[in-house]
Amino acid sequence: MHSQSEPILLEADADPSLPARKGRLKVLVSAYACNPFRGSEEGVGWGWVEAIARHHDLWVLTAAYHRDDIERACESGLPHLERVRFVYVKHKRWHYAPTATWRLIEGSWLKPVMNEAYRYWLRDACKLGSSLHRDVRFDLVHQLTYIGYRFPGHLWKLDVPFVWGPTAGMVDTPWRLLPIMGIGGAIYYAGRNLINAWHRRFLRGPRLAFRKAAGHVISPTQEAHDDIRRLYGVESEVICEIGPPAERATAHSVRQPGETLRLSWSGQHLPGKALPLLLKALAKLPTDFDWRLDILGEGPCSARWRRLAGALGLSEKCQWHGLVPRKEAVALVHDSHVFVITSLKDLTSSVLLEALSQGVPVICLNHCGFRDVVTDNCGIKVLVTDRRGIESGLAAAIAALDRDEPFRRRLAQGALARVRDFSWEEKAERVSRIYWSAVRMMPGAGAPNAG
Repeated sequence: MHSQSEPILLEADADPSLPARKGRLKVLVSAYACNPFRGSEEGVGWGWVEAIARHHDLWVLTAAYHRDDIERACESGLPHLERVRFVYVKHKRWHYAPTATWRLIEGSWLKPVMNEAYRYWLRDACKLGSSLHRDVRFDLVHQLTYIGYRFPGHLWKLDVPFVWGPTAGMVDTPWRLLPIMGIGGAIYYAGRNLINAWHRRFLRGPRLAFRKAAGHVISPTQEAHDDIRRLYGVESEVICEIGPPAERATAHSVRQPGETLRLSWSGQHLPGKALPLLLKALAKLPTDFDWRLDILGEGPCSARWRRLAGALGLSEKCQWHGLVPRKEAVALVHDSHVFVITSLKDLTSSVLLEALSQGVPVICLNHCGFRDVVTDNCGIKVLVTDRRGIESGLAAAIAALDRDEPFRRRLAQGALARVRDFSWEEKAERVSRIYWSAVRMMPGAGAPNAG
């Protein structure tokens, strides 16, 4: 494994003019978000890179601030990385980095500034990728993360096949749900809806990139698949963007008679994650209902949500853990009997598969990517109506799992079975088939470098 921040010169035994290992393609991957020790999109980027490296040789363009974590992971001997070269785009002051200033911007009304920072990074990544291509002659380019459709980057312009995805983000937040997010959240997501409508219609980059990748686009949900077909006239293959964590339970959770029902919730404390829906649902339960809620994560809404829990009389039953290391977070979820997701705007949160991997049934809203993953065998999906309807649905689902332990255990067993359907091994094989299809269908393409 090699890592560098400038165009690379390979070692003598890895001359760029030589073909890659037989049966493997030379692939340039743009993965701005890629980190082995973080969740959310950074964890998604890392999971896909590690999975795809099972089949192909990768040059991964990524943000420079990930370098220390990536090198630490590589030094630990993680598998499938011996044929990956991480190439760090040189950091500039207008690129995002997790500094105090950028964190402040990220949690404020100035968050859209981050989009411009990412656009600048994509331009610099394209310059570096083009330089690499002159030396290496890639068989294919893959735009991986960020997965938002409005940022296809510029590498699709190279004279090689282009694969894009998972990509999504065309879906608006339902207008009827905006009041649930509070004034600030409603204004933010209303503005996002309006900007999204403009971008879907007028942004030229995504339209051209979809045309270049036609037939070789990856959509993370069925909803995204349908939107890509309707808006851009191209087909895509549905592959869930998240995969299970390495820490998988061997047995599902068991609740003993008379034991407190332990609930867990995890996510950034942002309006769209909508924890107040769960808090108000719990307030609807009988006062003698014996439950406890572990709340993971933090963010701009933390203080307000704590005050809401106090106003509802729930403080003594809620434990706020803040940000904890990934392994500790997974352990907390493992010790719970039910995991609840209240997100109003998401694709498929990584915490969903983390809960299923621990044999914990999931209660979620019947929309976004949750609709595709959660079945009647591993959880309960609550109809998305209005605020009161959602709160009542969450309360009813919690009560159902509380009073029927055999039913809850069946869902827990189903969770362990369901998570196997989203393995990284399966994703790697499907992506490899997409790669080979793209290479063979490239107009005028001869034999790829991998022979």
